[in-house]
Amino acid sequence: MKGHVVKREEIDPRVRASMYDLFCQQFDGVSFDVFAKDLEQKNWVLLLQDEDGVLCGFSSMDIYDIEVDGQVVSVVYSGDTVVNSETWGDSALSYYWMGAIDYLRRLYKKERLYWFLLVSGYRTYRFLPVYSTTFYPRHDEPTPDNVQAIMDTVASARFGANYNAETGIVRLDAPAKLKGGYRGIPENRLSDPHIAFFAERNPDHEQGDELVCFAILAEDELTRLGRRMWKKGRRLFPEIDDE
Repeated sequence: MKGHVVKREEIDPRVRASMYDLFCQQFDGVSFDVFAKDLEQKNWVLLLQDEDGVLCGFSSMDIYDIEVDGQVVSVVYSGDTVVNSETWGDSALSYYWMGAIDYLRRLYKKERLYWFLLVSGYRTYRFLPVYSTTFYPRHDEPTPDNVQAIMDTVASARFGANYNAETGIVRLDAPAKLKGGYRGIPENRLSDPHIAFFAERNPDHEQGDELVCFAILAEDELTRLGRRMWKKGRRLFPEIDDE
């Protein structure tokens, strides 16, 4: 696969339609109008294509600054992220996404970005400990107050009354529900403490409930594998200097 990051407003209508078709392969419950409205709230999109130029994955992103307790923090909010299930064994999404984030970090001249994402599937949550050393919520330590403040501020600003600060859950008016073949957690996967924690914190994930999650996107906050993906991705986006 090959990937490139584009401004949301520059996406061709035919590509938007392909994105929605890919989304519908794995999710139910979201009309094209709702999908398009959500996309309009992002400012960048990573597109992944196969060697024939066919769209096989995408991830929308919104990068912006927000004030939390009197301090300005730079946030990247992950929107819809879908990769054709036939390519799940390919790590292209990981390193292209890391490369895109590093490219945008340099473009916006930020030292680091705070990653805000909603998680309704255990596979997505499991990526956090694979790539990040600093992520929340997690089973082995409580969420620090300053991190919780960022999560609450961003979630409340974006989702209003749909966000429950006590549970950390966002319940959307039109939730995206994973289709039958992708829904649920296999019993044997619950032996993984990260997955068991996700299941406990988001008991209605099969109905589209989303758990608010957070991570720090900086090379020194990544696992060894995460740093390898970060460095590999950076080579794909060399246009912006660090200065």
